Amino acid sequence: MADIIVVEDNEEIGELLSDFLRAEGYDTYHALTGEEALEIYENEGAKLVLLDLVLPQMDGFAVCSRIRKSANTPIIILSARSSKEDKLNGLLLGADDYMEKPYDIDILLAKVNGVMERRYSSNDITDGELRLDKTGRQVWKKGQEIALTAKEFDLLLYLMENSGKVLGKEELFYKIWGFGSESEIQTLTVHIKWLREKLEKNPRKPQRILTVWGVGYRYVSEGEE
Repeated sequence: MADIIVVEDNEEIGELLSDFLRAEGYDTYHALTGEEALEIYENEGAKLVLLDLVLPQMDGFAVCSRIRKSANTPIIILSARSSKEDKLNGLLLGADDYMEKPYDIDILLAKVNGVMERRYSSNDITDGELRLDKTGRQVWKKGQEIALTAKEFDLLLYLMENSGKVLGKEELFYKIWGFGSESEIQTLTVHIKWLREKLEKNPRKPQRILTVWGVGYRYVSEGEE
């Protein structure tokens, strides 16, 4: 998963901002169009999107709306459009903040660091009735601890950290078991089955760990479709 996608059609500005973010230690992609941004987001995911509004073809409002239909990824709009209507429209579509251009890079970086700290620094991942403690390697459902094997925990953690993203079977297998594993890829299917039995209300009709036929699996957080 990428840390940040910068969506800016001015190549010089976009690359300059990306360089500042990389200097802060963030894995950053630069998209010149809304379509390119959505393609990166769908393929890689992101923890934060910095979004210009004036883009060729699909504008920033449309990009914001598309992302919000399936995820709650933080979005900060960066735009020269300063009208009250534009600001309200962006915020109503689900943007978390709106900064006018030209912006102060130090203030923007402070906002980015603040968002990342608040959203992602915790050792817990919470999704509805589920809570996963990364440090203690424990999982609770409705306040009751669920016993998971080491591989089950690693698999669930990777799925939850990539919520909404389709993960191929081979990617999942090699991420959890490693390239040197003597296990067969079928063991992934077995572990998915065990996780569903422990986590899903109805393992035969899973709502969290979905099968994407011919590809792999996708974890769906509460509130996502």
